[in-house]
Amino acid sequence: MRIALKTWRVAAILIGVLAPVSAAIPAPQQPSAAMVTGAVTSQPIGHYEFCQRLPDECDIKSRSAPAARMDDAAWNTVRDINHAVNVRYIPQTDLETYGVEEYWAYPTVYADCEDYALEKRKELAQAGFPLSDLLITVVRKPDGEGHAVLTLRTTDGDFILDNLDNDVLVWYKTPYTYLKRQATFNTGRWVTIENGRDLLVGALR
Repeated sequence: MRIALKTWRVAAILIGVLAPVSAAIPAPQQPSAAMVTGAVTSQPIGHYEFCQRLPDECDIKSRSAPAARMDDAAWNTVRDINHAVNVRYIPQTDLETYGVEEYWAYPTVYADCEDYALEKRKELAQAGFPLSDLLITVVRKPDGEGHAVLTLRTTDGDFILDNLDNDVLVWYKTPYTYLKRQATFNTGRWVTIENGRDLLVGALR
C-alpha cells in the first residue's frame, strides 16, 4: 500500500513537471486554405497565343468578386463538371494534336491539361460561377513537368479541378508546386502565387 501511494505521488509530480512543457509546444501550423497571390507576372505563352486568337475572352475585367459561397448543389455541379470533362476527351499532348509544343484551345476530341481547364472554366461560368472565381493555374508536378489546373475560389478556400484527378481537392492537398494563376480582376492578366512553394508537397494528400 505504501509502495503504491509512493508511486502515485511520483507520477503526480512528473505530470506537474511535464504539463507546462507540453503546453508550450505550439500546434503544427496548417497551410492557408486560400492561395496568397502577389504581383502581376507574365502570361504563359500558350495563354498569350490563345488571347491573340480570342481577344474577347482575355479582357474581361471584374472587381475581384467575393469568393463563391458553396452549398451542396454548387458542390455537386463542380464535381459533376470536373468528372464529365475528364472522361469526355482523349488525353493527348499538343505536339501530337497540333504539331506544336503549346496550343491552348477548347477541346473537341483530344485535350491537353490546359484544354481541360479551359473547358471546365467555360462550363462552370455557364452554370453561374463568376470568372473571377475560376482561374487557370500553372503548377509544377513532383517530377518537374509543367501542368495546368483550374482553381475554384470559395469562401472555404481554393479548390483544384484537375484532369489527372476526378476528386476536387483543396489546393494544398494536391502534389503540386504552385507558380502562377489568372488574376481575379482581369481574365488576360496573371499573378504569382506567393505561398505555392511553402508546402511539403504531397505530405497532406
